Amino acid sequence: MSGSGYALAVLFAINLMNFFDRQLLGGVGEGIRREWALSDTALGLLGTVFTLLYAVVGLPLGRLSDKIARRKILAFGVLVWSLLTAMSGVARSFSQLIIARLGVGVGEATCSPASTSLIGDLVRPRMRARAVAIWMLGLPLGLGLANGAGGWILQNWGWRNAFYIAAVPGILCAVAAWSMTEPPRGTREEHAVGERCRPGNPYLLVLSIPTMGWIILSGALHNFNMYALGAFVSPFLARFHHMSFVNAGWVAACVYGFSGIGGLTIGGWLADRLYTQRVDGRLIVGTASIVICTPLMFLGLGRPSGDVLGFALLMGLGVGVMFAYYSTVYSTIHDVVEPSLRGTAMALYFFAMYVLGASMGPVGTGLASDYFTFQKASAAGAVAPLPFGSIMMAELRSLVGESKGFNLKALEPYRAAGLHEAMYIVPILASVLAVVLFAASRTVKKDVDKLQAWMKSEA
Repeated sequence: MSGSGYALAVLFAINLMNFFDRQLLGGVGEGIRREWALSDTALGLLGTVFTLLYAVVGLPLGRLSDKIARRKILAFGVLVWSLLTAMSGVARSFSQLIIARLGVGVGEATCSPASTSLIGDLVRPRMRARAVAIWMLGLPLGLGLANGAGGWILQNWGWRNAFYIAAVPGILCAVAAWSMTEPPRGTREEHAVGERCRPGNPYLLVLSIPTMGWIILSGALHNFNMYALGAFVSPFLARFHHMSFVNAGWVAACVYGFSGIGGLTIGGWLADRLYTQRVDGRLIVGTASIVICTPLMFLGLGRPSGDVLGFALLMGLGVGVMFAYYSTVYSTIHDVVEPSLRGTAMALYFFAMYVLGASMGPVGTGLASDYFTFQKASAAGAVAPLPFGSIMMAELRSLVGESKGFNLKALEPYRAAGLHEAMYIVPILASVLAVVLFAASRTVKKDVDKLQAWMKSEA
């Protein structure tokens, strides 16, 4: 079992399970919330604790990916997160589920640094955006299947069985990863530098690259949106558009998952094509994709309750175009960082992406949803007016099973409207993201020329 084709297929399968296991919580989250009478803040917190540990553990694992065999790191990581995904189904309390999800985060932290480092040594620079697009197809497919299958399993078998089922293909992926052939580092570059790197602290070296600074900021903004959507698209459809768990899950699968297939593949192809004409071509494509997606998502959220088709078409198109971000930005990291530092660069990027973005997306949107929900309920006279701090204290007490002086169930009729208003955070941040990506496109040529000059001198 050798060759870049087999390796890329295995990396795709691993990435699919990476996002399937991660997003499965979004697919079954409404069932968990109702069983344990949780707030949206609590539901978002499950995603936040996962991403925080994921980001922190990813730093040493990314550095490790630059030093030892990446296929072994992947095999171990997939096995760990698959077993702990199964343990999520065993949880009998909110705190137990948090612990299980923390373990899943540790395992999944191995995936992206090791995988992207491998891709850089599997294909030549002019084809990297397409190779990244193939690997990242695991993202929309994993997200889509997690929402769709998760909703079906939730309604028919209960949410616990979804976690048990998800563990099986992950274990098979671990075996496949172990069977891959490890490619040598740095031999696919125009100037074969092997495992050499520029002198200095590896983390400071990566952070000193201007384009990487813009890319890191873009990752935080993009991941806030992606994880906010992942946590709340299915609950939004169930509440605001009055859909069943199964139907909400499959519509969410199309809107938030399968729609990204076109964005990734077409975006990757366009990025590589434009890259042959101008060095900043990949980031130009990435910027354009965000400019297009922002008004589409805004219009999708503006559809009235019950207009599922209008929401699905507009939001699905917006999210689908937004997926081009991955094939354009990830391949740009390869353009400005030498092969022996790419695992470290991805780990730093992911640290900011998840600490500042993904960890805040679910809980931030959940807090906004709870705030707007309370305002609606207060205006209707269902609950007494309270300062925002008191609302947050009530939310915190609800996490440990207390609700002294505050009836959280009285808010249920107003949660649809509260979540609807909170979701507008996504297109607002997308407009900021477009500006950041454009700024990155202005610095990338200088950074690429600097790296190529160094590699030519070393080769």
